[in-house]
Amino acid sequence: MSANSFGTLFKVITFGESHGKALGVVIDGCPAGVKFDFDLIKANLDRRRPGQSSVTTSRQEADIPVVMSGVFENKTLGTPICIVVENTDQKSADYQEIKNSPRIGHADDMWKEKFDHVDYRGGGRSSGRETLCRVVAGSVAQMVAQQLSAKIQVKGFASEIGPYKLTPAELATVWKQNIDSYPTRFPSLKNNEIVTMLEQAKIEGESFGGVVELRVKNVPAGLGQPVFHKIKADLAQAMLSIGAATAIEIGEGFSASEIAGQEFHKESHSAKYGGIRGGITTGEEIIIRVAFKPTSSIKDTAKKGRHDPCIIPRAVPVVESMAWLVLTDHLLWTRLDKIESRF
Repeated sequence: MSANSFGTLFKVITFGESHGKALGVVIDGCPAGVKFDFDLIKANLDRRRPGQSSVTTSRQEADIPVVMSGVFENKTLGTPICIVVENTDQKSADYQEIKNSPRIGHADDMWKEKFDHVDYRGGGRSSGRETLCRVVAGSVAQMVAQQLSAKIQVKGFASEIGPYKLTPAELATVWKQNIDSYPTRFPSLKNNEIVTMLEQAKIEGESFGGVVELRVKNVPAGLGQPVFHKIKADLAQAMLSIGAATAIEIGEGFSASEIAGQEFHKESHSAKYGGIRGGITTGEEIIIRVAFKPTSSIKDTAKKGRHDPCIIPRAVPVVESMAWLVLTDHLLWTRLDKIESRF
């Protein structure tokens, strides 16, 4: 099995399975001298951690990151950084019945088709638990990015869950909201209704999908390579590599095809472009929406095991982390765009 890495200059390799001994990440390409913030990693892991509310899986994991290499005296060494998180609350016996009867809509059967010999316990490496590696790596990327460009801010939130959608007025206030104060990360007065819906879904073995929206502001203009590594292309790859992600929109997205050209291009500084033109950042706010399908572990296909009735609340920090990985890669890359004397 290959393709376990992501990134070009800031490169991460993730490893581990849902019910294995541990999961982890190796980061290659992190510059030396970056102030290392262990608390940031733990805080972001806690935002993704299972068992954090009544609308998430009941699996209980402390998710304590252990730094194995690449950091000394709270600064990065420029050598590979290895960080490991131990699994402690596996209940593998709950997955015996799906060993030979894969869940409909899950990756179970396709992994079996591709590799023949697979770890079916908790979904193995196709489990959502794999995303903790992305959050660890994204946290380190955030440290690097904010040292290179301190004003960058990344904010994710749930803009749709099942039949619920944020209104334009609610979308206009997201930068002022404490997103994590909402159990669903859906910043709306209807949050309690959604909690009730998801709690009932959990009882009934039902599930819901939704949309994670991402806003990035204070991004320097000029990030992105104009042909094969357009920043929009790398962001799309990053987001669609997350399990259960089904689609991505940048700026106006699909609705742009319905707008006449003179109207769409009326002004070059417009949210319609989502902060990206020609595959390069404009310096304006980047707006991205990532759609996720309903969880496939429902009562008809997984009578046992512990599952999320909706992955959207826990997907928010994962989407943010993938954005940090792309931004950091391109922040490092842009230093190669022009020859500048350093010595």
